[in-house]
Amino acid sequence: MASPVRVWLNRTYAENVFFMDQLRDNPQRRPVEIHATHGDPDSPVLAAADTAAREPEGLSPAAYLEYALAQCARHAIDVFVPVLHQATVAAHREEFAALGTALLTPPAEAVTTFQDKARAYEKVQEIGVAVPPWWRVRTEEQLLTAVEALEGAGHKACFKPAAGAGGVGFRIITRTPFSLLHLGGFPSPYVPLQLVVDALRRTERRVDWLVMPRLDEPEVSVDCLTGPDGRVRMAVGRTKNGRRRGFTLDPSWTGPARHIAETFGLHHLTNIQFRLYDGEPVLLDVNTRPAGGLHQLSQCGLNAPWAAVRLALGEEPGDLEPRFLGPDYAVVAGPRPLRPTALPQQRTDSPVLQPIAPTRSTPSPATPPTPAPSEPSPPSQPERADAALPIS
Repeated sequence: MASPVRVWLNRTYAENVFFMDQLRDNPQRRPVEIHATHGDPDSPVLAAADTAAREPEGLSPAAYLEYALAQCARHAIDVFVPVLHQATVAAHREEFAALGTALLTPPAEAVTTFQDKARAYEKVQEIGVAVPPWWRVRTEEQLLTAVEALEGAGHKACFKPAAGAGGVGFRIITRTPFSLLHLGGFPSPYVPLQLVVDALRRTERRVDWLVMPRLDEPEVSVDCLTGPDGRVRMAVGRTKNGRRRGFTLDPSWTGPARHIAETFGLHHLTNIQFRLYDGEPVLLDVNTRPAGGLHQLSQCGLNAPWAAVRLALGEEPGDLEPRFLGPDYAVVAGPRPLRPTALPQQRTDSPVLQPIAPTRSTPSPATPPTPAPSEPSPPSQPERADAALPIS
């Protein structure tokens, strides 16, 4: 039997239990051993791994790099899929290569470019990709200027952090005064403008927001697999319109995504999101990591995680074309098992941080979830995943 491919996923999203399932269920039937680390002892990715360790908290990027190199050496990792401190890890690719570890991440320069959404919009505009109107806002005056311009053009204004992902911090601005309407039902993303202004006046913290129009659905997330040679092997759009999910190969979505991936060297797995502005596709965000919903492509007959691991190992997976696009579907919540006991916190003062390797707990089968939380340090995740139901 061939030696197992050893893959490490550091602090990542709960939905990546499906990424791990797909690695094991690879079409070549090659054995795969998965190591996972996380700050949350109840993270589903720890339960789904063959070996697991709780990550130490509070490490600087430089200290985390040393931790990562130690993990790769101790576990003889073949492929490392970093999410936490991705740019720092990517900048030291040669050090990992010296240990025999390939990094499944774009180059550090590409990661850094897209960590700042304002800079990202500027860069993609330079290569002819459409973006929505946007304002970088740090003060009350800048906020009011942006909101008035958008509302004057007939749009609803919204804002989000200039750095981040997964919709964390996204709010839609309304002129409706705060009332009991805001306290009924589930929490709403709508926030009265005056409350935002009052908060800015009271705070001593510096904000860094992007203010832009609320964009129309569908939202299309194009999952790309690109080789170090710059050639895109896969570009498939996952569509979201309310609860409805589907797939597309329409070049109005996949064309700009390919152009961005090729131009900026977004090697390996990335996710490029679009929405509509005045009826035309515009860039929403670029994620330089595998998307939380990447495994949904299995409904098209694609195993993108395994193709990406092969590419990282220097093997050629070939171009990935969907065998079918399948029917639209919806997602519902479903459980995943946890480890029966919590992993102890690792000490940060030891020369080599010792991982814990409890007995593997096999996760229950499930299918596609919704997209995931924020970067660079994903928060604790609940013990759940999302399963697909077809829409007739």
